[in-house]
Amino acid sequence: MIRGVTATVCLFVILVATPRGTARQQEQPAPPTFTLDAIFDGAAAATSASRPVWSPDGTQLAYVWEEGDSSAIWVLDVESGKARSVFGLGDFSWAERDADPTQISEAGYQWAPDGQALLAQLETDLYLIDVAAGTARRLTETAERESDPRFSPDGTQVAVVRDFDLVLLDLESGTERVLTDDGDGDRIRNGIPDWVYWEELWGREGRGYWWSPEGGSIAYYRFDDSDVGRYPLANQVAPYPDVTWQRYPTAGTKNPTVQVGVLRLAGGATTWLQTGSRSDIYLARVDWAEDGSAVYVQRLNRDQTRLELLQCDPEDGRCKTLITEEQRTWVNLSDDYEILDDGRIVWPSERSGWKQLYLYSPDGALIRQLTRVPGAVASLESADEKSGDIIFTAFGAPPLGAARREVYRTSLEGGEAESLTTADGWNVADVAPGGSGYWIHGWSDANRPGESVVRNADGKVVVELPSKAATIAPEDLPAWELLTIPGPNGSKLPARMIRPPDQKANERYPVIMYHYGGPGSQVVVDRWEDSPRSLWLKLMAQRGYVVFSVDNLGSTFFGKRGEDRLHRRFGEVELAAQRAGVDYLSSLPFVDAKRIGIWGWSGGGFNTLYSLTHAPGVWRAAVAGAPVADLTFYDTIWMERYMDHPADNAEGYRDSSPLTAADKLRDRLLIVHGLADDNVHPNNSVAFVAKLTDAGIPFESAFYPKQKHGFRGPAERHLYERMTDFFERALSPEQRVKSSHP
Repeated sequence: MIRGVTATVCLFVILVATPRGTARQQEQPAPPTFTLDAIFDGAAAATSASRPVWSPDGTQLAYVWEEGDSSAIWVLDVESGKARSVFGLGDFSWAERDADPTQISEAGYQWAPDGQALLAQLETDLYLIDVAAGTARRLTETAERESDPRFSPDGTQVAVVRDFDLVLLDLESGTERVLTDDGDGDRIRNGIPDWVYWEELWGREGRGYWWSPEGGSIAYYRFDDSDVGRYPLANQVAPYPDVTWQRYPTAGTKNPTVQVGVLRLAGGATTWLQTGSRSDIYLARVDWAEDGSAVYVQRLNRDQTRLELLQCDPEDGRCKTLITEEQRTWVNLSDDYEILDDGRIVWPSERSGWKQLYLYSPDGALIRQLTRVPGAVASLESADEKSGDIIFTAFGAPPLGAARREVYRTSLEGGEAESLTTADGWNVADVAPGGSGYWIHGWSDANRPGESVVRNADGKVVVELPSKAATIAPEDLPAWELLTIPGPNGSKLPARMIRPPDQKANERYPVIMYHYGGPGSQVVVDRWEDSPRSLWLKLMAQRGYVVFSVDNLGSTFFGKRGEDRLHRRFGEVELAAQRAGVDYLSSLPFVDAKRIGIWGWSGGGFNTLYSLTHAPGVWRAAVAGAPVADLTFYDTIWMERYMDHPADNAEGYRDSSPLTAADKLRDRLLIVHGLADDNVHPNNSVAFVAKLTDAGIPFESAFYPKQKHGFRGPAERHLYERMTDFFERALSPEQRVKSSHP
């Protein structure tokens, strides 16, 4: 189909100098009282530069800055420290990242290869922004939504997914060319993952095609979901509910059939890569060799115990295995790898029980171990062949090591890693490409929002990114304290706690515990969080509650060997940690052990139901949000990774599912679910409620129409109002018990 390019839009360009060491200041009104209003009107949240994207040469940084009710894309020239607004967003809005599997990158825009323009997706269409001129050209104006637009390597074309097919836009002529034509959004998808890949393998990034380095070919996914079961998501707010049918493979059922093909733009033919005779596998990552001579595919068996890096010939499709990673339990898929220009491979492995980085030769032979940090590598930030430097983020050993993050530099030639950060707390890095040496350093701790600055290769601050403090000062909020508590079998568990700010020595206070659980999970962090959930916990502390969280022996703190404790059996390890938390709290003179509540969402909702049904009477009340009630209701990739196939572990699935023990509930429960939840389907909560009803067990429930796995808009505030009311009734601070302790 051929279409023309539409109108040109003029933009107002503003030049702004951001001096080093300063942020934009404006007169602040008197601080409001810390209430739910303050949480949801933004008074308790700081404003900072968001969605940063480096230019290809690493000398410019684009970001979004909000000033009052308006926001714009700004571009910072790092060397001069000057920033300017190049695109006023006005009435445009960004697509929500977790709305569905047809999303572009989190930033919502990207640089052209020459660094002269930005490609932005706003609403459903694409715009090309000339950075120097301050003008934007609208590239598409269609009823259909464009997804995952990407420049060709020479910047003359843009590939995009529309209606589940690949489309090529020529920027000079404005013409379009359809590259695939059988996508239908239900069974067949080209260039875009289906839900289960998007959620469980790609971390909610809709990546489904890859340009070759010279721009003559595109490698892409083709999904066939014909054999995947469908779940009905109904919009109940209608006389006759509208139904959206979602392809969703539950544990033990058939997965999509996935292929990776290489499409040659010159002739339009596709060569399908020969990734193996078994169709029941996962093709988890795709990359091109720098010279275009090979396509690398990471193949994961369905049991997820064997991960192989395949090197495939894009001409004939033949593949060979370079690296094999195996675990008795499961292999954790990672983005922390890099295929270098000379063919060497930086590869992550948990073979020691902790993730470290290793260097392999182009033919897959191990050269050396690159990192030996006391705990584990958290993420690989960059691997630069010219400088020989590797930048990575890591954390220390148990018991509290993983609560913090530190940025390190080491060499491709091996040697001791050098820390680039000195402050305790949570340090992150976003390294510029192109060998410029610049990197964004973000820092915060549990009680201070911190800062984001641009540093050079020597670690010197070049410029501070703009920020604006919250109306309510962080120091005026109740503070977290990190600690360890006695755990099972003599272990020490990481925990954190907020005490009521007006704590009196002769009073006992009720407690709200927040948890998540599951393999590699973590809620105990020394990092500033200003999400509604995190601020609500501080609000409840201010209202007279002790707030407490503890992570279990299968959490990030204890590495891969810790995670493996949960293999084939969920609930027991997590419950043991929460009971240890209750024991610790009960030993404190200011805690009323008879008024302890617990809550969690998603995996935390599951563990809340498991805790109440397997330890009745320990908690006075609980809120379970979007819980998995029956493990066979959840998807193949996530559930089978940890629990194995239901046919091979029927007992584990049965005994781990809270639904099995629903009739053991004895404590007050509020169960919450969004009726449009496409992640943990609402039938989980419905099934649990049905079993409680059959057993004559009282409960409270809140089902929210049109809400997905994460609530938005008025429903989110309503949820926290409902939880506040529930805990106030069940654990009211007005009913504090006098302590016999001085």
